[in-house]
Amino acid sequence: MSAEDLFAGFDAPVERIDFTPTRAAGLARLDAFVTRAGRHYAGQRNYDFGPERRNNVSALSPWIRHRLISEEEVLRAVLARHSPSGSEKFVQEVFWRSYFKGWLEQRPSVWASYEKGLAQTLNGLAQDDGLESRYRAAIEGRTGIDGFDAWARELVETGYLHNHARMWFASIWIFTLRLPWQLGADFFLRHLMDGDPASNTLSWRWVAGLHTKGKTYLARVSNIAKYTEERFRPQYQLAGVAEPLIEATEHALRPIPPADPMPEGAFLLLVTEEDCQPEVCLTRPPAGVLGLLATERRGSQKVGSCAQDFARGAVTDALGRQGTDQAVQASLDWAAPIIEAAQAVGASTVLTAYAPVGPVAARLAQARPALQDAGITLHQLRRPYDDLVWPHATKGFFALKQKIPKVLQGLGLAG
Repeated sequence: MSAEDLFAGFDAPVERIDFTPTRAAGLARLDAFVTRAGRHYAGQRNYDFGPERRNNVSALSPWIRHRLISEEEVLRAVLARHSPSGSEKFVQEVFWRSYFKGWLEQRPSVWASYEKGLAQTLNGLAQDDGLESRYRAAIEGRTGIDGFDAWARELVETGYLHNHARMWFASIWIFTLRLPWQLGADFFLRHLMDGDPASNTLSWRWVAGLHTKGKTYLARVSNIAKYTEERFRPQYQLAGVAEPLIEATEHALRPIPPADPMPEGAFLLLVTEEDCQPEVCLTRPPAGVLGLLATERRGSQKVGSCAQDFARGAVTDALGRQGTDQAVQASLDWAAPIIEAAQAVGASTVLTAYAPVGPVAARLAQARPALQDAGITLHQLRRPYDDLVWPHATKGFFALKQKIPKVLQGLGLAG
């Protein structure tokens, strides 16, 4: 055991994160953390000291997920203070999120399979009282399993969990409680402020042995006790083995869909929760701005207030930086508000940040035929960062990890 592990808790003062959904708050959190992104982070990142002591992690994921701050901005800030080798662990964590995005974008059938499986398991709850009872106990924190119940309540109450706690939780859900993994992934996606279709779905599949086939993650009592500093010790309560789940479906690799170029003429800027800083891709100002949310479509059940409030606040902040105080809309049918807003400013083109696989992409695809009928063209601009990283996410993370120096060079960040 290293000295950093042995004395991990001694330099973790009280630090509860203020998850204000604005770009300014995200930049402030980045500035507060960046000096710790080196040796401090590498030595203490696996410890879950609880919601009052987040000194050891960045907690930047809600802002990055909505791109109030971008992955590239985070990398630039960290590498301005640390060498690539000194901040290697944190840099890799930034690329994990990008890896999941790129991987799912090239295998969209995984998301379709998850949605289908979730619908089937939800239907099954109504027909199986025992399953319904175990599921309700899990999401309400009433299983009696030390740690697990606290994390379930923390997730609902705060909209955030330490990454290590997420892994333990998913493992206990799948292998100890024997609950369908899709229900657990749905529970996370509906409540996490950083709930992301790619990162969430693929992380749960990884724990279950579906992402890297045959490789599972088993939550162990000793590991939980060590990395929570004995806050939790679920003695005799956890499964001792983790047999990988299997699926019959093969998910074929497909090319990343091409992004659109910057259009000519006047355009309406559509802001969604996928990218709340779309102005960085613009070469000229829009004729008008519209903000739409798809947060309520993260699951077929009620989405948690923390997740909804952060997404709405993020899009509201983005609209404010465009000079408008209009309200964010959460329409089930996006075609009608888009058409109305475009016609109001005399634009036949709608421009939005590229939406990867997930609820926003589904809403846009659903709206596209009606937009075309109204003579309106939809353009999706993709960030150069995504074009650099996503093509390397075809296999496991190790393949992308080897390309990180090349990507950093492409971003002008190679030391």
